[in-house]
Amino acid sequence: MSMARHLRKAVRLPLRRRRVDLSHPARSPLGTSVVNCVAYLDGARQSGACPAGEAIERVRRAAGGFVWIGLHEPTEAEFADIAKLFGLHPLAVEDAVHAHQRPKLERYDDTLFAVFKTVRYVEHDQLTATSEVVDTGEIMVFTGPDFVITVRHGRHGSLGPLREELEADPGQLAKGPSAVLHAIADHVVDDYLAVAEAVQDDIDQVETEVFAPRDGERGTGDPGRIYQLKRELLELKRAVAPLDRPLQQLATQPMRLVDPDIQKYFRDVADHLARVTEQVAAFDELLNSILQAHLAQVTVAQNEDMRKITAWAAIIAVPTMVCGVYGMNFDHMPELRWRFGYPLALGVIAVACFVIHRGFRRNGWL
Repeated sequence: MSMARHLRKAVRLPLRRRRVDLSHPARSPLGTSVVNCVAYLDGARQSGACPAGEAIERVRRAAGGFVWIGLHEPTEAEFADIAKLFGLHPLAVEDAVHAHQRPKLERYDDTLFAVFKTVRYVEHDQLTATSEVVDTGEIMVFTGPDFVITVRHGRHGSLGPLREELEADPGQLAKGPSAVLHAIADHVVDDYLAVAEAVQDDIDQVETEVFAPRDGERGTGDPGRIYQLKRELLELKRAVAPLDRPLQQLATQPMRLVDPDIQKYFRDVADHLARVTEQVAAFDELLNSILQAHLAQVTVAQNEDMRKITAWAAIIAVPTMVCGVYGMNFDHMPELRWRFGYPLALGVIAVACFVIHRGFRRNGWL
């Protein structure tokens, strides 16, 4: 007996399952939402496509292996027969069909139900105040002693390439459904790392525009873009942060449905998730600092404008005062009838304005 089969027998649970009649076509659990349905024995994919009922019967007759069924956004009617066939809990089924769940790990009798938030970086030529940066979806995973059911929601997160990678490593796949659960968790967290690196490039671009303006001009960072990055970063944070506890449970708590060898791999995934969590927290603090710096720059620019306005108002006050005095039209005023009074008044105004202007220029007000 191979070591992989020995481990599966060690963790196999005594099950009492109802046999479902699959002979009637109307009761076939496959629907348009099913992406794939494959049986695996000793880590090897069994040839030929077959309905879920036939696949699970084939696996149970062989006393080993498991069935992997992949679905994409199934309806309640499409998922009902599969839920009945594998004895899935109604609460978990409801979560899987309606989606919009937080990352979590729940146990229902002999089934583990895990929810993962998938993320994808949305490419854009230029970041604006309305740019979509992070697109999110969901993957729900039902894991039992002899089956894995994945339910995917969203426009991305296809598990086809992941399935091919696992099939290329029969030794890992022979460890049972928990190997698939680990591969999905590792795939999701790797996407977190890739998205975090891409978001960092956007943050660096905004930071450069705020702190390193071109040609001696003021920083031109758009606060709308900074707020948009914070909103998109919040989407990433909602996907990353709640996943920490489920991964810690899978990595540290003994579970009959998780192979002990696979549990070691979950520790590595948890470490990667911790790295992403730290990055997201650092990005949030950095964006707060950038926003505060931008607001400070705006305040400084307003103060500079106010100083210029005040300086020009002081210069204009000199001719206003002189003209106001000589515009009072009294009969007895000094030099009122003098031939050179008008040119002298203009000269005094010009000299006074020049002196005041030069003083403001020296002090940096103009």
